[in-house]
Amino acid sequence: MDHCDGKSKKPPGKRRCRCTMTKLTMLLFVLTNSISVLLSSGAGAFLLRRYKPATIRLWDDSPALRADLNATQSALAASHVQLADLHARLGTANSLLQTLLAGMATQAAPAERQDAWWARELAGELKLGVVGSLPHRNVTGEVAAFPVLGFACVRFQDDLERYMNYMPGGECPSDESLAQHLMLKGCDPLPRRRCRPPSPLGHVQPLPLPKSLWAIPPDTSVVWDAYRCKNYSCLVHSVGEFDIRGREKSRWMRDDGALAYSIDGVLAARPNGTVRIGLDINGVSGTFAARMRERGVTVVTTSLNSGGPSGSFIASRGLVPMHVSPAHRLPFFDGTLDIVHWAAELAGGRPVADATLELALFDIYRVLRPGGLFWLDHFVFLVAQLNTTYAPMIDKVGFRKLRWNTGRKLNELSVSALLQKPMT
Repeated sequence: MDHCDGKSKKPPGKRRCRCTMTKLTMLLFVLTNSISVLLSSGAGAFLLRRYKPATIRLWDDSPALRADLNATQSALAASHVQLADLHARLGTANSLLQTLLAGMATQAAPAERQDAWWARELAGELKLGVVGSLPHRNVTGEVAAFPVLGFACVRFQDDLERYMNYMPGGECPSDESLAQHLMLKGCDPLPRRRCRPPSPLGHVQPLPLPKSLWAIPPDTSVVWDAYRCKNYSCLVHSVGEFDIRGREKSRWMRDDGALAYSIDGVLAARPNGTVRIGLDINGVSGTFAARMRERGVTVVTTSLNSGGPSGSFIASRGLVPMHVSPAHRLPFFDGTLDIVHWAAELAGGRPVADATLELALFDIYRVLRPGGLFWLDHFVFLVAQLNTTYAPMIDKVGFRKLRWNTGRKLNELSVSALLQKPMT
């Protein structure tokens, strides 16, 4: 059965061959068993021997003939019983065989459909990372946990095979850009790999808190081969969000009564001390999380290394980075966060597609606890669609508006809003 069920790891051709051989073997077994029963009963030979015309004399009324006829009658009755039993066994075996074949077809079909998703048969490290399973048992009694893989990975098998082409147990290739390409195309999460990322040369220990919150980390804290910039000085000057001693130093410190909200003003919307843990979506450098940490709030920052080594930069400040792509379901339990901050950088300063935004809003609503805050920060919408699409969408999700500000630029509107998940 293990060759024909849905969990088989054999290639489709071999699996179908084994299934066919299994069916033939079972049919031969039934036929052989039937013939054996018939022959072992001796009924056929006995009947042939007793019904030779030359030995039957109806006019002979001798005791020997009567005894012979009586014995023949008894043998015939026993043969009828044996044949009836054999017929019943054949019926049972046939029914069982039909059930087994139907079960194998049902179980094999999903595996064959899954194999058909890929342009080529999986092999090597890619097969190990996609097909393998781990023993696991939870309260529902499940006993296997399978690797998680983005559904769109099947559309980029060439790139995925390049990503999984490495020496097991050795050093991972420098392919950060390839990983980002796959994730942004929907191949997220990627399969696990059995290799070690290269360690930076001359690594030094980070500064202690709170000094590390506002210090540029040394260049030796990260391997730069995968990035356009080769040091933090270049990164600070080319990407404004990394300028934590300049532009970033004043962000969220002042409320201008319009689009710019202050952190202290937002925290004042809830009773003191009730905002404890939160999420900053695509915070790039982690400045929002640093400001919140100064106020006793723990914030996780989701990030992509598309513009530079954001994750390493955030971690060097003593903050928590999390590698999550824009379309990824937020990796938090329902109703656990006190605040979620989403700035315009997630959309690259451009309007977000309707379906993408709606799915994201519902996911944010899911992870917030009742009474939790959602801070929409300088988000960009098309003027023609704000009141017809996006504002009704926010109401549809169920948020309550505590504050709402807009600012127009050409045919676009920037929106900042402080929303709240209702208590009931």
